[in-house]
Amino acid sequence: MKSPLVAAVAGATLVASVAMAAPASAQQNAGIPTAGSPETVADGLLTPLSLEVDPGVSYVTQNFTGTLTEVRRHRTTDVYTSAGNEVSAVSSRGHTVYFAETAMDHSSATLMAMNPRGDVWTFADLYQHENTQNPDGDVTYGFRDLPDSCVVPPTEGGPEGPVPASYTGIVDTHPYSSLALPHSIYVADAGANAILRVDDHGNVTTTAVLPALPLEVTAEGAAGAGFPSCTVGHSYWFEPVPTDVELGPDGWLYVSLLPGGPEDPSLGARGAVVKVNPATGDVEQVAQGFAGATGLAVSVSGTVYVAELFGGQDGSGQVSVVAPGASTGTPLIALPSPAAIELSKGTLYVTTNSFVPDENGAPQPIGEVTAVPLSGHNHAEDAVDPGHLARWLGAAIRAAVMNGLFNH
Repeated sequence: MKSPLVAAVAGATLVASVAMAAPASAQQNAGIPTAGSPETVADGLLTPLSLEVDPGVSYVTQNFTGTLTEVRRHRTTDVYTSAGNEVSAVSSRGHTVYFAETAMDHSSATLMAMNPRGDVWTFADLYQHENTQNPDGDVTYGFRDLPDSCVVPPTEGGPEGPVPASYTGIVDTHPYSSLALPHSIYVADAGANAILRVDDHGNVTTTAVLPALPLEVTAEGAAGAGFPSCTVGHSYWFEPVPTDVELGPDGWLYVSLLPGGPEDPSLGARGAVVKVNPATGDVEQVAQGFAGATGLAVSVSGTVYVAELFGGQDGSGQVSVVAPGASTGTPLIALPSPAAIELSKGTLYVTTNSFVPDENGAPQPIGEVTAVPLSGHNHAEDAVDPGHLARWLGAAIRAAVMNGLFNH
């Protein structure tokens, strides 16, 4: 489930503190690159929410139209369409492109594969894994420690109906992003609140269930949400919604998180970046304080770039950069409604105007793929190449991490 309290608490001030908060690093402003002038690579896109950049060609999903689009030399070609479904989570490995196809009611979700001839086939059944395993089924969201005397009626909630004061993870799958590595495809499932792994045979396993995000209820927040006063001072545990997964130079998987509930900054900038040990499933926080973290890119030096859908002074969007060792981001460049972000050869590629509603609330076909060159010391660099990861890993951890990353 995503956004369990959108209707109930949007606009209310529920937050007193973020339990995961960490002090800002003294290295916060060290090693920050300079962004050059943006250049439009492709335009006329509707909800371009995932992106893969390869040498000479890129792929972008137009999620709400169920379309996978190829971008080559500033020209776009729709290479796959599934009417009535959502297409998302594009990545590539060798000559094969992978993407997810999901029913709009989330009653099915498959990882698809496409070869250079345009042949498409089902590679893995993601919904079956969610339906049989429900990775976060034993995680309690909402309130966890209220006394029996504190009775909280269900909130009005969203389209799924009233939301109880506490509940466990439901069966829901929404593959949002993927990362194709040798012998492993990792999927950030925004419905399952988990990172999944698909092996070469299409078998699906859970790599990590992401930790719930606690926020302390204030008196003002309780009143705004319709909670009784006995909830003040207690934490409400929101669902963690993964939006992207990338490989870091340390062999860990870096994941951007939206907070469940209001995903805009109405309750504060609660987006985060965490990293997952693919061998053990351990999760560590990298940075927090993002306004709608919808995507990330990680360089070989460990610099993290985060697309903030609601970032910037006016809330219209920005890309922030987290220097190695920092725990919060520094604004890099204002871009309108950014969603997906990739790094290639010293240039950031960002989908922009990704979700700009018209007067009726419907998204407009004005999305773009935007290229932003980077300059400055050590920033004419690339994303991590898994084939050369050993160059960046110490010999002592190489075997253990590689075993978990590629073969577990």
